[in-house]
Amino acid sequence: MREHEIRSLADLAGEGTRVLTTLVRDTHSGIARRVFGAVGPVSKPVEVIHNTTAAATYHAVDRALRGALRGAGHLFAETRGDDDSDSVEAHPRVAGFIAALNGIYGDELTQRGNGFALTMQVRHHGRPVALDADGVAAAFPHATGRVAVFVHGWCMTERSWSRPPRDGGVEGPYGARLQADLGFTPVYLRYNTGLHISDNGKALAGLIDRLRALWPVPVEEIALVGHSMGGLVARSACHYGTEHRHRWPDAVRHVVCLGSPHLGADLEKGVNAASWALARLPETEGLAWFLNARSSGTKDLRYGALLDEDWSECDPDEFLRDRCHEVPFLPGAVYHFVASSAGPRAVGAILGDRLVRPTSASGVGRSRRVPFEPDHGLTLTGLHHFDLLNHAAVYDKLRHWLGTEREPLG
Repeated sequence: MREHEIRSLADLAGEGTRVLTTLVRDTHSGIARRVFGAVGPVSKPVEVIHNTTAAATYHAVDRALRGALRGAGHLFAETRGDDDSDSVEAHPRVAGFIAALNGIYGDELTQRGNGFALTMQVRHHGRPVALDADGVAAAFPHATGRVAVFVHGWCMTERSWSRPPRDGGVEGPYGARLQADLGFTPVYLRYNTGLHISDNGKALAGLIDRLRALWPVPVEEIALVGHSMGGLVARSACHYGTEHRHRWPDAVRHVVCLGSPHLGADLEKGVNAASWALARLPETEGLAWFLNARSSGTKDLRYGALLDEDWSECDPDEFLRDRCHEVPFLPGAVYHFVASSAGPRAVGAILGDRLVRPTSASGVGRSRRVPFEPDHGLTLTGLHHFDLLNHAAVYDKLRHWLGTEREPLG
């Protein structure tokens, strides 16, 4: 393990003890407030002594634990660290754990400068691609003018696109099949899903702009394929690419969103409601704080926030309020959606694919509507959220859509 990884691991452990100490402290404090409140004013002197003693104790415990872990991390890094060894991210299971950690806590990791905080990167065979002419040429020696950019979902990595079909088939990833069938060069990304979707959208817009400039051959056509949160990031990138006057949005012909929560995800809405309710009682305020420590990217999934304006200057934990602005589609591109439900119609309408309802994935809501055309969508039954990463029916539609030329505008 490399030295900076050992130090980052120690920092994570210390942050974990801080979260646990804070949860215990706040729960203790809430119960104490309830008890002293029930006793009345006569308990005030005892309450002051209790609160002062408790605050000093928890502060000392937190400082001691974090200091000990930080010191142990530095010592272990100096004695056992090996910067010539492979990064722990080279191991798929470790990379998956780091991606999940970023999804839940990635904005805090970035703010703390932790070495496990992910950044927006092009990945090839599990390794980052240097965004210079030599790096891009080495990673894509058979590059074509048709580029398909794959954007993974929340808490995942680019390896999610290599998921085997649930029916036991041996079909390869969508990217490899599109390359063989339609001549698209697949480009896979890895990014920090704990950051705001709009921040990742801006980062993706800048990355594609640089990649287009470095691409070994002229880029004629770009297709963006996003799963879950990835579809939202792709839509955000199209907006910011246009706003920043990049040239690549003019080459986008297709944007495909697989199970993306355009109108929000029920799980995030449920956690928001639960934390709001828990914050009403002093005994459970600590649990509310713990739940509200989840990342900005996770909270953006509540209603599908794509822009800075959707979350800036507001309380990120306010109770179930949709502040999202509509984001126009690129005029030269066709936008497609794939929705799924794990059960029959009545059950599927409520539970969706266990994470995203069909109405959200297709952008059809009571007060908001994403302007997908029905002919450019696909709704399947009997599939859960992650089946969409590799399924015969999805790929058949993907090949049909990307193989269809866009009619000239006007």
